[in-house]
Amino acid sequence: MTGTDRAGSGGSGTPGGAGGSGGGTLLLGVRHHGPGSARAVRAALEAARPGVVLIEGPPEADALIPLAADEDMRPPVALLAHAVDEPGCSAFWPLAEFSPEWVAVRWALEHDVPARFIDLPATHTLAWQAAERAGDEGKVGEEGEEPEPGKPGSGEGDEPGTDVPGVRADPLAALAEAAGHDDPERWWEDVVEHRGAGDGDALAPFTALEEAMGALRETEEGGGRDRDLVREAYMRLQVRAARREFAQGVAVVCGAWHVPALRRKVTVAADRALLKGLPRTKVDMTWVPWTHRRLSRASGYGAGIESPGWYGHLFGAADRPVERWLTKVAGLLREEDRIVSSAHVIEAVRLAETLAVMRGRPLPGLSETTDAVRAVMCEGSDVPLALVHDRLVVGDVLGEVPAGAPAVPLQRDLARTQRRLRLKPEAPARELELDLRKETDAGRSRLLHRLRLLGVGWGEPAASRGSTGTFRETWRLRWEPELSVRVAEAGVWGTTVLAAATARAEADAVTARGLAEVTALAERCLLAELPDALPPVMRILADRAALDTDVGHLAQALPALVRSLRYGDVRGTDTGALAEVAAGLAERVFVGLPPACAALDADAAEEMRRHVDAVHGAVGLLGDAPAPGHGDLRSRWQAVLRTLSARDTVPGIVRGRAVRLLLDDGELAPDEAARLMGLVLSPGTPPADAAAWIEGFVGGGSGGGMLLLHDERLLALVDAWLTGVPAEAFTDVLPLLRRTFSAYEPGVRRSLGELVRRGPEWRGSVTTAGSGIPGFAAGLDTGRADAVLPVVRLLLGLDAAGAASAVGAAGTGGGVGAVGTAGAAGATGGAGAAGGASALGAAVAVGTAGTASAVGTVGTAGAVDAAGTASVVGTAGGASVAGDAGAGDGTARAGGAAGTASAVGTAGTAGTASVAGAASVAGDAGAGNRTAGPGTGGRRSGADDNDLVGVDV
Repeated sequence: MTGTDRAGSGGSGTPGGAGGSGGGTLLLGVRHHGPGSARAVRAALEAARPGVVLIEGPPEADALIPLAADEDMRPPVALLAHAVDEPGCSAFWPLAEFSPEWVAVRWALEHDVPARFIDLPATHTLAWQAAERAGDEGKVGEEGEEPEPGKPGSGEGDEPGTDVPGVRADPLAALAEAAGHDDPERWWEDVVEHRGAGDGDALAPFTALEEAMGALRETEEGGGRDRDLVREAYMRLQVRAARREFAQGVAVVCGAWHVPALRRKVTVAADRALLKGLPRTKVDMTWVPWTHRRLSRASGYGAGIESPGWYGHLFGAADRPVERWLTKVAGLLREEDRIVSSAHVIEAVRLAETLAVMRGRPLPGLSETTDAVRAVMCEGSDVPLALVHDRLVVGDVLGEVPAGAPAVPLQRDLARTQRRLRLKPEAPARELELDLRKETDAGRSRLLHRLRLLGVGWGEPAASRGSTGTFRETWRLRWEPELSVRVAEAGVWGTTVLAAATARAEADAVTARGLAEVTALAERCLLAELPDALPPVMRILADRAALDTDVGHLAQALPALVRSLRYGDVRGTDTGALAEVAAGLAERVFVGLPPACAALDADAAEEMRRHVDAVHGAVGLLGDAPAPGHGDLRSRWQAVLRTLSARDTVPGIVRGRAVRLLLDDGELAPDEAARLMGLVLSPGTPPADAAAWIEGFVGGGSGGGMLLLHDERLLALVDAWLTGVPAEAFTDVLPLLRRTFSAYEPGVRRSLGELVRRGPEWRGSVTTAGSGIPGFAAGLDTGRADAVLPVVRLLLGLDAAGAASAVGAAGTGGGVGAVGTAGAAGATGGAGAAGGASALGAAVAVGTAGTASAVGTVGTAGAVDAAGTASVVGTAGGASVAGDAGAGDGTARAGGAAGTASAVGTAGTAGTASVAGAASVAGDAGAGNRTAGPGTGGRRSGADDNDLVGVDV
């Protein structure tokens, strides 16, 4: 909100104004977008009741003033002026609900009082602006800052020889400094926004501000044809004309900086002399939607408002603005799932008021409320506070203009299409998911692609988080006020979006500088569904492809062309001509790629590697179906890759990538890939070339880290080569290695580091069988694998028949047997425990459903036989278990020769399960023995003489 008036743009106007009325003229100096100034203007107009209201703004917009009363007109809006012959030359005059100019316009319309704009006409402003952009040396603002686009006639430069540089650029800061304040915004809030009009004198604020501005301008006045002087001369002429026409009095609402100049007595001849010879251009004007964000300084427009949302709240809140603001903040934080209660709001209000008292302010301002929100509602964190600033302090309010506002035909067609597709422009950024199989979504996609062709960036394609099918698109939409200018610019191409996009595509194809640009344009024509533009674009593409002999250009052009083919099925576009051109382009790449890969430096080799990747992906998209007259493209491409992988003249990075692509496609056996890597990593290959080959094989974001993790033969080769690189050559290959391995995911890097740290003897992979590399087994250990099969089958719920023997009585549960290299038995809640470990290294543990662990109710014991094999039996009812000689009550017996094991389980409600000997499960060859029934018993010998007996007691 600092800075001076911006040439009627509604930009950062200075505070101040002339409150007095001289000769029937009421000069109301305001700060643009100042709610305090807006309230004061309304009070002054109500008190004075002038016959006409003159407002700072372009006179060409007088005919648009009645639209401000339309019920569909909702600020913030802006007056847009653009040159008819050059729509890109444009300017905005934004108006918010709390802008004094908007309040004056609305007051005049409500009271049937004529309202006029009296600033320098846009026909001169835009011509002046165009001349400056063209480098015309003028007398305007020679040392001033350049006016920003859409900000006509800023003219804020410092005049040579001024005593107070920068006063004109920021008079607020100068006044605040003179008052002893270091923050112009806080000073303005204290002296204007938080104070009333005085004791019944509605003009008092304007009188004080006019006096302050008059003192500032005494330090800034200079000679010459300064832009502000020209504008003020024109305004004085308009004020004189209005005074002659309206005897009831004239009210002038303008930037406070201009009030002393309008009060000054200057002859008509002098004013006309300043206006003589101004450049002119034909302009059109209309209303366009604007946003609060565009009113803020952060947007780049420089309107001088840091907190438009806060100012809008101050203007709209009739009473208790602090309480209402903090309630609004609490609602926002609750929407974001933060816990904010009414007590938080009450405490925040108290803290804001206390801070205002401590800082000597009449009322809490934005700084006090922000500090209170941070301390009470955000718990000292600036993260949620940033959300409050973005959503509320600045805000994303988007204005609306009535349908009857003047517009170029293209704008009208765009508005009709937006309504038909139910795609409303919105200021906040949002994502839009489209399913191209639906007619409405397909229409939205076509519209967005056509607008992108026209340079209207309403939507930008985004990566989809859902399906990756070609029938889905994701767009990120955000409507910016500047897009209205882009639409006006695009109006030169046609009166409808379809016609304009078609004409623009044809023109872009003719002026395209490279083959890749034409292919990208062809893809965009397909996406935008421009059937009339595609044939000429394809003709130009075919001609360019036939003349272009650079393999790099052809390789760049092919992917976009092939991607376009994927959309034919979804959009129903005939892509026959496109397929023919793509196949021909691919053939030319196949022929020219091997020679083009010879004698390349490091940078050129890296670029060629990217081309190889792009062509490989494109050929994969073309599919296996042979193109008409071109044969099987995929097999021919694989032959090219084999050629590249075998030529010594091809750079290592390209050879390595060719081998990797063949390996991924299954056209190269893993053993052959390992052999090629071994040859490259042999001592006879220069380390730099070997490192480049490694980068091509496992680098470049190709998932090479996972390949090394799952194929440790390749990792062992790389490890052995790297440890053998001579010290003098290591520093040369280190950058290549860092570039290769730093591209891996952190988890992949950690896993690779762990494998390397352990060394070959600790590595194991299912892919290393039969490799013969020291530290790796020559084959699978089938015995160890068979030992775990019973447990795996039980965990998976599969039938254990054939893999283990089970005994169960008429109970409700079964036991589980476990085999390990060491036998152990633990007692659960019991007093006795026994465990054994045999010399053979085998152990058996058997538990029943009635016990918590394999062994261990009170009074149970395990027995160890003479051969060293441990047999452990647990019972459900606490029955004792006998060992070698059958000691005990005779209901269970355990014993056996070396290598065998016998177990007996007794249960009242559950049976026991499997046992195992030294290496296998009892009853290898059969289902084992199973008995059931009271008082019965059964026996069946397994293949290993392991006995399994079930006794039902």
